[in-house]
Amino acid sequence: MKIEKLVFGGQAIGRDETGKVIFVWNALPGEEVDIEIIKKKKDYTHAVATTIHSPSVDRQAPKDDHFLSSAAWQMMSFEAESKWKCAMATEAYTKIADMIMPTNQLTMFTDGVNEGYRNKMEYSFAELPDGTMSLALFARGGKSKMPVTGATIANPLIDSTAAYILTWVNENQIPIRSLKSVIVRTNTHGEAIAALFIKDELDFNDFPALTETLKGFQLYYSTHKSPASVPTRLMHTEGQDYLLQDILGTSLKFGLLSFFQVNVPVFTQALKDIAAFLDPVAPLIDFYAGVGAIGLPLAKSRTETILIESNEEAVAYANDNIAQNNIIHAKTHCTPAEKILDAIASDKQIIVDPPRAGLHEDVVKELLKKAPPKIIYLSCNISTQARDMRMLSSRYKPVFMKLYNFFPRTPHIEGLVVLEKVV
Repeated sequence: MKIEKLVFGGQAIGRDETGKVIFVWNALPGEEVDIEIIKKKKDYTHAVATTIHSPSVDRQAPKDDHFLSSAAWQMMSFEAESKWKCAMATEAYTKIADMIMPTNQLTMFTDGVNEGYRNKMEYSFAELPDGTMSLALFARGGKSKMPVTGATIANPLIDSTAAYILTWVNENQIPIRSLKSVIVRTNTHGEAIAALFIKDELDFNDFPALTETLKGFQLYYSTHKSPASVPTRLMHTEGQDYLLQDILGTSLKFGLLSFFQVNVPVFTQALKDIAAFLDPVAPLIDFYAGVGAIGLPLAKSRTETILIESNEEAVAYANDNIAQNNIIHAKTHCTPAEKILDAIASDKQIIVDPPRAGLHEDVVKELLKKAPPKIIYLSCNISTQARDMRMLSSRYKPVFMKLYNFFPRTPHIEGLVVLEKVV
């Protein structure tokens, strides 16, 4: 099969003898490949390239055997990754936002670090032939698990901590039927917290001891009714259930399951770029605020900062962060963005960092109605950001656009757009 191009989402496109589209992992434009089909749909097929007959000049040997499960773009050079991410974002903005963009208009910030950057990982478990347990990742496009010892994109402390928890799992002979996953988070201060999720309510005589680096451990029963590691019941907790991370002089507290940026250095640069477009004193409304990672580092000299977030745990951490940083003129609202539209005003600076679904339609309508002078939009999903830009285009134009490589060696792209009112 001849590969045509890479598309948004990270796969390559090829076609079968009937012309039906096949989305292929582990393939690059111009390559001739053999494939293994992993999923068939009515109008398209998903596959993985198994043999590369004519390798692209951009191809390189991946560092992880399991790269398709953790870092699907390890098979291309870092330079090619940057090129394709800019090209994909340009295509999305052009087609979805209905923009006219030169092919070289977008730039992407990277700190050049493409290993060891992730401060959070979740590993599943697999049973080895000798009956012991291994850390594992799910194979791309399937339910099978691949035994692993770690991932090169993870902070090394994550993998050593996960291995430490795994040792305790094997010492207690927890069967594979009872295991779901282990989640580990770290900060840049060399600290970690971890949680083990099991789907049977088992009894234990001891638990993993805390160490100089492992500051907290939790054991959760997670209902067998869900394949996801949901915290159904806390069975044991020891030490901290949170970490602290300094960003632009602001100490931010966040939990194991909190939404928090996984690549702090790159996120810090995005914050600096956002700050360049804000009046440092004027009121600020931060929608989808999480624990306050955007709004609070930008709030210290401000007359008013309002954080709007629907997740109760995140709001609790945001309130802690306001208190511990002594940010007097900041407050939170625990509510969905679309339920507090009165917060949008014509004299307020607006920041939005929505989930992958993008802005709620009612939020877009209120922004168009109240028409604040500037909207700063950071997005983890370029396609929904482009959709929202198109809806806002009757009153706003982009004056700044930049991409950020929060997730090197993966297809994921994050984008910052600054929109200014024109009418």
